[in-house]
Amino acid sequence: MRKDLKVIRCFCVALILAGTLGTGPVRAQELTSPPELSLEDTPRWKLFDISIHGQDPQQSSTTQSGKSSSPNATAPQTKPTDQNNPDTNYGKQPKRILGIIPNYRAVSANTYLPPMTFKTKTWLATQETFDYSNFLLVGAIAGIALADNSQPTFGHGASAYGQYYWHNFVDGAIENYMTEAIVPTLTKEDPRYYTMGKGPFLRRTGYAISRLIITRTDSGGRTFNISEIVGAGAAAGIGNAYYPAEHNPLVKTYQRWGTQVGLDGVFNVLKEFWPDIDKAVFHGKY
Repeated sequence: MRKDLKVIRCFCVALILAGTLGTGPVRAQELTSPPELSLEDTPRWKLFDISIHGQDPQQSSTTQSGKSSSPNATAPQTKPTDQNNPDTNYGKQPKRILGIIPNYRAVSANTYLPPMTFKTKTWLATQETFDYSNFLLVGAIAGIALADNSQPTFGHGASAYGQYYWHNFVDGAIENYMTEAIVPTLTKEDPRYYTMGKGPFLRRTGYAISRLIITRTDSGGRTFNISEIVGAGAAAGIGNAYYPAEHNPLVKTYQRWGTQVGLDGVFNVLKEFWPDIDKAVFHGKY
């Protein structure tokens, strides 16, 4: 009986030792292996960097070994861009043109971004409206309007310049919120400018101007740009509430409408070609 108990005790001790030695390497591997990251834990800029190279961060694939290769499992790995490869190094948009003009609406070529919410669209309009460079631009436009005496009822001098200034600032603010936030939310349109990045000059110019009429939907399709045309027109119409009554308010409304749409077209062309200008003239400094 004692021999049987002794054998049983030895057998149990052997099992305990085997289990301890067997789990040791597993625990060590768990401690040394990196923790899994979810899309929410992964830094946003890395996800966007992956998307620049054409990989959808939300897509996942399964290897033959059964391990997931999606960014949900591990932190995304990015390949360094070859500066001499024209297929990967073109149409990269900065946040500012010349380090001054806001360029938040421009999307780099071959970049796929998630749909914008009402909050992000509103923030986009706010950034452009209250950026310091916008106050400088409004000042220049007000000076030109004063020199042209476009609103004779404003008079002349410093007080007239102040009238031109705040009227033009409000014009731009209403237009920004109408075309970038309010109307795009109602029509489910994307107010951003997607860069073509390369191709013949006339083709790219035509593309930039055509974005005034054609835009993307939040789902990635193409549609008539109601946000730009209707939004700018509505902003011009709202301006009649604070501009002085004249004999030709309809003409003034169309002038403001045309000015806003025309400026957006000019900036579209500038955004399209700015990466090329920056590379050729400023050697990528801006």
